Amino acid sequence: MEHGALMSAEPSILLTAARRLVVGLLTLALSLPFASPASAASRIKDLANVEGVRENMLVGYGLVVGLAGTGDSLRNAPFTLQSLTGMLERLGVNTRNATLNTKNVAAVMVTANLPAFAAQGTRVDVTISALGDATSLRGGSLLVTPLLGADGQVYAVAQGAMAVGGFSAQGASATISQGVTTSGRIANGALVEREINFKLAQLDHIKLALRNPDFTTANRVSSAINAFLGENAASAADPATIDLAKPKNYKGDLVALLTDIEQLRVDPDQVAKVVVDEASGIIVMGADVRVSTVAIAQGNLTIRITETPQVSQPEPFSTGGTTQVVPRTKIEVDTQDNRKLAVLNEGVSLQSLVDGLNALGIGPRDMISILQSIKAAGALQADIQVM
Repeated sequence: MEHGALMSAEPSILLTAARRLVVGLLTLALSLPFASPASAASRIKDLANVEGVRENMLVGYGLVVGLAGTGDSLRNAPFTLQSLTGMLERLGVNTRNATLNTKNVAAVMVTANLPAFAAQGTRVDVTISALGDATSLRGGSLLVTPLLGADGQVYAVAQGAMAVGGFSAQGASATISQGVTTSGRIANGALVEREINFKLAQLDHIKLALRNPDFTTANRVSSAINAFLGENAASAADPATIDLAKPKNYKGDLVALLTDIEQLRVDPDQVAKVVVDEASGIIVMGADVRVSTVAIAQGNLTIRITETPQVSQPEPFSTGGTTQVVPRTKIEVDTQDNRKLAVLNEGVSLQSLVDGLNALGIGPRDMISILQSIKAAGALQADIQVM
């Protein structure tokens, strides 16, 4: 009897489990259509820059030595000769009355970006570019070169062996080259000698600069910051600038405040814009581009003329016959009658606009002309930026 009771209980247990599974699937199916879409909001860290937190460009003039006969011609590059003479004099070698004729030296310009808050003793990458008629910088080493800032002060010193990505080889009747051989880089090739005096943590007020200025985005950023802090510490001064004051009751410094607010997410707004690159035929349209009701027709008249001359031979054993070239011309006219008039309804979305233009069977370059014509007709509710 006990065995029979167990056997009779199993179907009821299975039925209960099946009912629970069906209810769970129905609940999941009903919840999916109402699920909120993934948020397209961006962090404030990705939308704005902090005033004062920026790189500084450095530049210097130096000499690259150790080249295998691919350096500057001293007769054609007097600045290289003067720099070489001055360097040797500083090292105790007098070459004023000597005739130097070496092609193992090249005058170069050295550039680098000094990162924000770079401490004294840290290293940065440098880029070296030939200034004279040197053909290659491969195998060269940069001598000590001071790097100056916009104020004329020395902020770093560069030196080291160069890494050149390009190469060139030539023979009596052939030449092969890849990349650029007159420029190279030195990883960690410059040593920072002077720090930029900027104490961010001691400030009580700072500005945030939006990378894409917009009134709506600036207002949303300031509102998000104020909602997080619980007071009106941020205000939009203009479409590109947000003034941020350190709250009085904030326990940390300004660095801690920026760390907290840069993770806040804001939905940025943007102007409807169509970017056109006529050189490459690239078209980029924003999501807010709209088109009023307009009819579009596109077609080109193409005339193709093909010349296929044929040779006419005289009959065998004929007298007085000569071989003649008979012209054969084939003319084709394509009026593209299959291109029809298409109507784009008012307020269509970006997807509808693209589908409508693709339905005409046109290429990117013809699409550029069509978009410009729609804009000229006043039907394109967006700005066109031609690169």
